[in-house]
Amino acid sequence: MAVVPDKGNKDIYEQVKQVGDVILGISTQCVQFKQVRGAKPQVCSNIAMKINAKLGGINHIPFNPDQKFLLKEPTIIIGADVTHPSAGDTKTPSIAAVVASLDPNASRYCATVRVQDHRQEIIGDLSTMVKQCMIQFRNKLGFKPKKIIFYRDGVSEGQFDQVLKHEVRAVQEACVQLEPTRDYQPGITFVVVQKRHHVRFFPNSREDQCGKTGNVPPGTTVDQGITHPFEFDFYLCSHYGIQVSIHCYSRLSFFCMLLPLLQ
Repeated sequence: MAVVPDKGNKDIYEQVKQVGDVILGISTQCVQFKQVRGAKPQVCSNIAMKINAKLGGINHIPFNPDQKFLLKEPTIIIGADVTHPSAGDTKTPSIAAVVASLDPNASRYCATVRVQDHRQEIIGDLSTMVKQCMIQFRNKLGFKPKKIIFYRDGVSEGQFDQVLKHEVRAVQEACVQLEPTRDYQPGITFVVVQKRHHVRFFPNSREDQCGKTGNVPPGTTVDQGITHPFEFDFYLCSHYGIQVSIHCYSRLSFFCMLLPLLQ
C-alpha cells in the first residue's frame, strides 16, 4: 500500500503502478493521505474490497434465479473494450483489453491487454487474447467452456458490420486454435453495449415507480415498440436511477443500455 499526497499525485500513482505491475509484479494499492488520516469506515471497507479483489478474493456473488444457466453448462463471460488517447493526441497508441470470468459465479476473472494502432477500434489480436483467457478458464476449472458470452463496449452502429466480420470471426478462430484437432464449436453470443443514446423511460403510474427518485425499477427491459426494425436489440435499465426523473431527464440515458445481439 502506498500513501500518496492529496494533490499532484498523478505522477506518483503512475510510477507506483509502473514499478509494481511491470517491474516487480506486485499488486499495489494507492491511498490518498486525507483518506488515511480520516479512516472513515466506508472508505476502509471500499479499500479492503479492492485489495481483496487484487489478491484473488471474492467480494460479491450474484444471486438471481435467471443466472442458473451459468451453472448448468460451463460458460465463460468475456468483456472487451478499446481505450483511445485524448483529443488532439496524434501519436499515442490505443489500448485493447479483454477480461474473462474464471468460475461459474463470474466472480473471479483474468485479463489481457494489447497495444495497437492509434485510434484503431477493431481489436487486432483478439483471437490470441480470447484464446489466452479460455486457456486460463480450462486450467482453473479443468474443462473448456461450452458457451461464450462476449460483451463488447465502444462500438458505434456504423461499425457493427466490421465487428461482425472481424471480431466474431476472431472468437471463432480462438476456439479452433484451442482445439485444432477436434470439432470444438461452443455457442457464441456476441453482445454490443451502447450507453450513448437519447431514449428515456418513465413509469406510467406511481405504482410502477421505484424508490425516492420515482424512476423505473432496475431490471426494466424494453424489447419492442422503440427498438431497431431489423437488428435484435433491447433497452435495459440495469440498476437504480439515482437522479430524480422529473428534475434531470438527460441523466436517465446513462441507466439504459442498448444491446444489439449480433450473433
